Amino acid sequence: MNQVKWFERQFHFDASYRMMPAVWERLAGTPARLEEKLGRIPADRLSKRSGQTWTIKENIGHLSDLESLWQDRIDDILTKQAEMRPADLSNRQTTQADHNSTPLPELLDRFRAMRATTLAKLERLTAQQMVLSSVHPRLKVPMRIIDHCIFVAEHDDHHLARITELSRLFDPAFGENQAFPE
Repeated sequence: MNQVKWFERQFHFDASYRMMPAVWERLAGTPARLEEKLGRIPADRLSKRSGQTWTIKENIGHLSDLESLWQDRIDDILTKQAEMRPADLSNRQTTQADHNSTPLPELLDRFRAMRATTLAKLERLTAQQMVLSSVHPRLKVPMRIIDHCIFVAEHDDHHLARITELSRLFDPAFGENQAFPE
């Protein structure tokens, strides 16, 4: 089964800001989930490429590459910007970073540190700040902090699922080109 491409995803932002503790836990848990997942993937699969798609290491690096954007977008909401800053939809930073030559522990440590900064920023927010919003530049919908955090958590899960898919793709036990069962 093929995962829905990220840019084809639809989002509905109607969660109460009181859901933030659960979403915060989801964001906080991504580094540990990533480390757990990678502990079961043989090192020789981490830099294998399937066609023109990113490798497992590139998916990990991409999570770090975007973390500063997530932090900046929180600032955009808090400073009442009409629209959040846009992402580089070509993902130039990830494609040029050569994450495949970076040791896995370094990739994981970088992501964990950057996510900790994001979480610290979220911990300091007041209830009044939680209801502020700014328009997402691609989706063209207003997003509150809770909406933005759900969006980030979904992005995390998207890449975790892709890492699972790539791992299975190169696992002889699953057979060639078989990722998730149909």
